[in-house]
Amino acid sequence: MGAECSSSSASEYDGNNKNSETQVVLNVYDLTPINNYTSWFGFGVFHSGIEVHGKEYGFGAHDLPASGVFEVEPRSCPGFIYRCSIPLGRITMVPFDFRKFLENVASEYHGDTYHLISKNCNHFTDDISWRLTGKHIPGWVNRLARAGALCSCLLPESLQVSTVKQLPEYHDCSGEHSFLESFINIILFGSTSSPDSFTI
Repeated sequence: MGAECSSSSASEYDGNNKNSETQVVLNVYDLTPINNYTSWFGFGVFHSGIEVHGKEYGFGAHDLPASGVFEVEPRSCPGFIYRCSIPLGRITMVPFDFRKFLENVASEYHGDTYHLISKNCNHFTDDISWRLTGKHIPGWVNRLARAGALCSCLLPESLQVSTVKQLPEYHDCSGEHSFLESFINIILFGSTSSPDSFTI
């Protein structure tokens, strides 16, 4: 697993950027320090985000039927321990077109549809990677969820529902602070203030 990882960011991969090409990078995070031991056996509990045009996008849970896709600074997702970056390929999509593409995909990833086994952050990054580059993310990133899907009938329901929630640092990317967003912030975080990152 470690051989597939790099500590470089997308901006470093874009050093030879030609014809508005940009690198698509998978940033992987540890959810627990136990990954340092279990990764040797091919298992771990990971969060991942897709980095494109200098921003990182991920998917998290909340209780409302609104997008769970969020934007953060690359390799800095709050609440997780950065592990590595994996270059997935290059695209020629300009930032405006990528933003429209992402907003369209985000409509398929509502926070209340998050599921640890069948629709988690790694499913989101795999979907984005496939749509942009025609390549899947490395299998080890979401192996535990796939194993859980094979024996989901053995798992208690409490482990099958969404348990990973968005952090208060996430914000709406649209630039508009709607009533629904204020309501979400009050319910989840007890505040209507704007966090340091964005939700799409």
